[in-house]
Amino acid sequence: MVSIKDVAQAAGVSVSTVSHVVNKTRFVSPDTMAAVQKAVDDLGYQPSYLARALRSKRTRTLGMLVTSSTNPFFAEVISGVEEGCFRAGYSLILCNCGDQPGRQRTYLETLMQKRIDGLAVMTTSRDADFQAELESLGTLPRVVLDSAPMPHTGTIGDDSIAGGRLAAGLLVSRGHIRIGCLTGPASHPRSADRLSGFRAGLEAAGISLPQERVAVGELSAGGGYQAMQHLLAQTPAPSAVFAFNDLMAMGAYRAIAEHGLAIPRDISVIGYDDLEIASYLVPGLTTIRQPGFGLGLEAAEILIANLETGASLPEVIRHTPELVIRDSVR
Repeated sequence: MVSIKDVAQAAGVSVSTVSHVVNKTRFVSPDTMAAVQKAVDDLGYQPSYLARALRSKRTRTLGMLVTSSTNPFFAEVISGVEEGCFRAGYSLILCNCGDQPGRQRTYLETLMQKRIDGLAVMTTSRDADFQAELESLGTLPRVVLDSAPMPHTGTIGDDSIAGGRLAAGLLVSRGHIRIGCLTGPASHPRSADRLSGFRAGLEAAGISLPQERVAVGELSAGGGYQAMQHLLAQTPAPSAVFAFNDLMAMGAYRAIAEHGLAIPRDISVIGYDDLEIASYLVPGLTTIRQPGFGLGLEAAEILIANLETGASLPEVIRHTPELVIRDSVR
């Protein structure tokens, strides 16, 4: 590996002079600068970015804590964060924490040891100790995505209450009265918001949502499958269900098929997120779109703007969800 000493020897100057040329920290005569640059090019010298970081106290690196990068929606968000970092010449360190408090804290310590400049967090955890650790980061710029607001932290997400209302409005407009929903855990802030908006939308139309038609499950295909089984065991079963994400809707498709029923002839299904796979299901899944890639890109952009220009982190950014109509609601 070529060292700064090799460059200095080739250019016939001191190591400190090479350092000043590379880092632009002091005036160097044009002839000397040209000689150093020629040696750098001829030898293929690469400056030590770690050394630069130690001097500038900046690493041009963002950290991200995420529940799971295998979740398709989370993967879209991560892709957006990565794109924002790439455009600005930043790197991203990604940590999958699985919503395990101990693992979250361990990864947070690791990221701080790596001297990250900013932090993005996408986790459903409401662990009080973990939140306290986030708050203890002081002036480190940070944003949370798809989460309830946290003190001294920017928050980016969709308006899930409005999304729930959109789902209710569509089902009501199609004449459905016996309606159920597949929701995530009550502790999940977006699930709580979607349920609140869905109830409000139904109540505005004079339709009740009995508690027995609210089936709780994990926000996964398996969780949707199990929750849908619970609704199908009722007599009569709902004529339409609102799944609180597209993965739960996929699980509902399987459960409905196993009962010999057809979508949307026997039961209509509406999802949430608009994952790419939603348009390839049969029938195509009607869903509520939130911009996963766009949320991640925006998170990176506002963090980097804060670091580069001192721009304030917005307290809360809420994007308006959009109804995407396909073939799963009759």
